Amino acid sequence: MKEKSMNDSCDATAASRSPLGRRAFLGGVGAAALGVTGLGSLSLLTGATLAPAAAAPAIPEADKDPLDLLRRMLSFDTQNSGKGAKTRPYAEMLKSVWDSAGVPAEIIDTPQPDNVHLIARIPGTSSSAAPLLMLGHSDVVPVERKEWSVDPFSGTVRGGEIYGRGALDMKGANSATISALLRHVSEGARFERDIIVLTDCDEEAGSYGSQWLAKKHWNKVNAGMVLTEGGWFLAQQDRTTPMLITVTRQDKVYFNLDLTAHGTATHSSKPTADAAIVTLSRAIADLGSWLAPVHLTDVTREYFAALAKATDDVKLARAIKLMLAARGQEARERAARVVVSKSSYPSLHQALLRTTHACVIENAGYKENVIPSSATVRINCRGIPGGQKPREFLAQVREMTGRRDVRVALATPEGKTEKQYLDELDEKWATPPADIDTPLYRALADAASDTYPDAVFAPALFEAGTSLAPWRERGIPGYGVYPYVLSNDQLVAMHGNDERIYVEALRQGTAFMHKMFSRFLH
Repeated sequence: MKEKSMNDSCDATAASRSPLGRRAFLGGVGAAALGVTGLGSLSLLTGATLAPAAAAPAIPEADKDPLDLLRRMLSFDTQNSGKGAKTRPYAEMLKSVWDSAGVPAEIIDTPQPDNVHLIARIPGTSSSAAPLLMLGHSDVVPVERKEWSVDPFSGTVRGGEIYGRGALDMKGANSATISALLRHVSEGARFERDIIVLTDCDEEAGSYGSQWLAKKHWNKVNAGMVLTEGGWFLAQQDRTTPMLITVTRQDKVYFNLDLTAHGTATHSSKPTADAAIVTLSRAIADLGSWLAPVHLTDVTREYFAALAKATDDVKLARAIKLMLAARGQEARERAARVVVSKSSYPSLHQALLRTTHACVIENAGYKENVIPSSATVRINCRGIPGGQKPREFLAQVREMTGRRDVRVALATPEGKTEKQYLDELDEKWATPPADIDTPLYRALADAASDTYPDAVFAPALFEAGTSLAPWRERGIPGYGVYPYVLSNDQLVAMHGNDERIYVEALRQGTAFMHKMFSRFLH
């Protein structure tokens, strides 16, 4: 772990105390944000009667401080370039945090050296209530160091924001969750059921993620409800005032397409008209300016209706209402274009309206004086469950690129045919959203009302994916939140450069999680 310099510590302290605008981040910070953990037998945050103070462990204040804990988390390089990450040192640090709190924690080894899971379990008072599982991944996507303005593994605090790979996705959420739980534990609180905190590996990529863990150790992660990454806490046009607090109950369907063009391989001094790279580039340009059709489902309709109610932008609200009321596809498309153009989060709302496609990896050529015979690009796609089927999207892309003489292949798992994989994607497409008539969803709704009283709360679709598959496959309801208000610039930096979140939003998000957990006190 990297040591913090005195300057860094002073900078972090000053930033955490600096006002980020009193109108921003309303309510819910109070005692929790200041690290106050209770007086006598009454919690300042919940009013619940707790066990005698003498029974509460002396947990280090730094572990209950989400900023301090997040800075330590960010100092560990857990980059996953596609085949897992080195997560053991990170897991050992978190295990020491749990050990200090008297919470049983176990490191689960995988067949890949130093790529591990960590499971902590806070025992509850009832053996009949199914556990609540908090799912947070330890690995992060790779960084382009030269494009960052700070060291991506330093946890630098600047201008009221904390920077680092994983600050948003999702070490920040892990920090808020663990700090909130530790505050309850330090108060001597008892939960009505077991609380399991799983810090998993291989979420970004790899062979030993949650599916492997569930297959090998289901008894350790069996739960009645699961909360992981997902729902966004959006701000008004000022970028900080809480506007819309969402909990995702469904993920988009993930699949990849490979586009390949062929041409004459020859000496680069004599270019030919059928050059593979040129042919492929024209097809990519066609796709780059094309959008799949808008598809609204019950889940996304409810989300956009909540957005119209929450926003203080009258023109955006009007456009949303027109889109939801549209009877024909042409009118719906027209209104959707206005919605995206008026939104303060345009890429997010574009993604919630349709199947998306993004060019992510391109391969062509091997020597500067040779025109290659082929060129390939991988396109990552995300479909809306209950909207356009992946097979329908694939057919559209093939029709569009056919005139360019470009081959489009569905990237299938090893050993599966295209037909088999399309059938599998159809099943994922048809998976219903998580039931919202659960204690966890109600606890999230109550916590949102308490912590963000001027914001609107709503369920939503997650435009990306999570590790929830093993639980969803067993019919266990799973939801997602990133518990901090974000600006669009911060949202765009996810998986990008200078990833960061507001320090004050992290503190309020920790208060939100604390209030959510208080609904499960004995």
